[in-house]
Amino acid sequence: MTAAPAIAQDSRPDRSLVQAYLHRRGEREFRSLYRRHGTALYRFAVLRVGVDAAEEVVQETWIRAARQLPEFRWGSSLRSWLTGITLNCCREALRRRKRERGLEIAPPVASPGAETRLDLARAVSKLPEGAREVLLLHDVEGFTHAEIGRLLGIEIGTAKSQLSRARAAVRRALDSTGEQRHG
Repeated sequence: MTAAPAIAQDSRPDRSLVQAYLHRRGEREFRSLYRRHGTALYRFAVLRVGVDAAEEVVQETWIRAARQLPEFRWGSSLRSWLTGITLNCCREALRRRKRERGLEIAPPVASPGAETRLDLARAVSKLPEGAREVLLLHDVEGFTHAEIGRLLGIEIGTAKSQLSRARAAVRRALDSTGEQRHG
């Protein structure tokens, strides 16, 4: 997997929208924030919990964000902050699913298609939770190691080493899957 470009989103529109929303509690401002960030949050949730639970996770993210916006201090981008909330909601959804079903969590697959995609989804789903989160945040969502460190409460070096180990584990899993299929 190659690293996606770091998110370089200008926070000025977000600040203006958040200030307007907090001042008026207007639906228009909230919808604008949702349009700016909703798709990325949904995509991230689908990768963590699958299509079936992603919509509920994103809805819970926005409910929590609306409550917590007055305390947001812009120590990170709004997108990073929202992704952190989404990550927590995903973790809760996965724990709830595991408790309710009493089963191992199946690998989330957004759109079953080619065998390679399924193999990749399986390989990523077998990673330890921290490594999986770092891999998804960095390689799929494009967060920097510093942003990942803040989101997950880990050191930058830890994020880098987890990413390296996660990539190596995924490569090994894909190599062995390819050998099984062709061997």
